[in-house]
Amino acid sequence: MSRPPFSAESLTYLDLDPAPIRPEWIIGGQPVARCRHWSDSSDGTTSAMVWDCTAGSFRWYFGGDEIVHIIEGEVIVSGDGAAPRTLRPGDAALFRAGTWSTWHVPHYVRKHAICRDSLPAVVTLPLRAARKAGRIVERLRQVLPARTPTYAVRAGVPLVGIGLLGAIGVLGF
Repeated sequence: MSRPPFSAESLTYLDLDPAPIRPEWIIGGQPVARCRHWSDSSDGTTSAMVWDCTAGSFRWYFGGDEIVHIIEGEVIVSGDGAAPRTLRPGDAALFRAGTWSTWHVPHYVRKHAICRDSLPAVVTLPLRAARKAGRIVERLRQVLPARTPTYAVRAGVPLVGIGLLGAIGVLGF
C-alpha cells in the first residue's frame, strides 16, 4: 500500500496525549506534558509531533536532532555554554543530538517539533564525504576557466581532451 504524497494537520487544535517528564529531570514546579505524533518520513528517521507543557522547570536530553517551532506560550531555554533564550510564538530553535537543555516554562508552551534520529557513523561518514566531494567539484567548476575541448583520433577512436589535463571520457585510451 502506498503512502499519500503529503500529510497535513491543524497543529493548534490537535488533541494531545499524556507524555510525563521523567521525575528525575524536573527541577521545579509540577510541569505536565502532553504530545501527539502526527507524521514521519518515508525512511523512518524523522518524525513530526506537537508537544505542550504547563508551568515548571526541567532538564531535557535530546537523543536526536530536534527542530522546534513555538506555536503558543513561551519557554526560556539554556544549555551548557549557551546563554538563556526566550522562545515565543513564531520562534524556532535547533537542539542537537546528544545534548542537554534546561527548560523553564513560566505558564504554558506548545511547540511543533521535527525530530530526526541520529544515524550510525558507518552510514553518515560516506554521505558526508560524498557531499564534501560535490562541494569541492562545484568550487573547481567556478574557479577553473572554461576550456574548449580538443579532439584527436588515435587508432580510429575519437579522443576528447581538455588542454593539458589530458584525455577524458575516452574509450580505448
